[in-house]
Amino acid sequence: MFTGLIEELGTVRRVQRNPEGRLFFIQAKKVLNQLAIGDSVAIDGTCLTVVSIGNDGFSAQAVQETIERSTLKYFMTGTIVNLERAMSADGRFGGHFVQGHVDGIGVISSVSKSGEAGTISVELNSELIKYVVGKGSIAINGISLTVASIAGHLITVAVIPVTMRDTNLHLKQKGDYVNIEVDLLAKYIERFMDGYSSHNEGIIGKIKRWGYDKKQEQL
Repeated sequence: MFTGLIEELGTVRRVQRNPEGRLFFIQAKKVLNQLAIGDSVAIDGTCLTVVSIGNDGFSAQAVQETIERSTLKYFMTGTIVNLERAMSADGRFGGHFVQGHVDGIGVISSVSKSGEAGTISVELNSELIKYVVGKGSIAINGISLTVASIAGHLITVAVIPVTMRDTNLHLKQKGDYVNIEVDLLAKYIERFMDGYSSHNEGIIGKIKRWGYDKKQEQL
């Protein structure tokens, strides 16, 4: 589990294909503190497992499904990425519940800067936009952000100066791809409501078969 509060920016030093998918070698510093093989690190919001650690970085494995669902497929030498270690049990929870399970890719529609702050608009597909609500939470490249507005398939987020400066959002331009993880609560609510609807449809069907309906009840 992650909070969506980025700890540092890392740099992709090498990408190596292997039978499982791809191995990413990331140059980093801060996240190496107490990092162990087998730990989880969110790389641009994608939860990956650490398989080796060096003096100036670490390597992490990604399977093919994760690669296809996220921007990992576009990573190359020199790519700047957001890094966050998994939340410790005694840590503060400052963002929102971020699993590191990317739901899909969004496309940046516009970037507008005002001083050191800014607003970013991202276009989402139909499968993602249905989970987004105004003033709700969303993770973009692993960053916990609040949705300022929604217009069709376009969402806009306001980015404060510290977030713009300390994440790779300050490097993004129109047309760039970003990882999207929608609010976990929205997916649970959808699942619950699907089950609730199916259950009620079954009950209503039985009632109609018994010869009752709303019109008869009104009589």
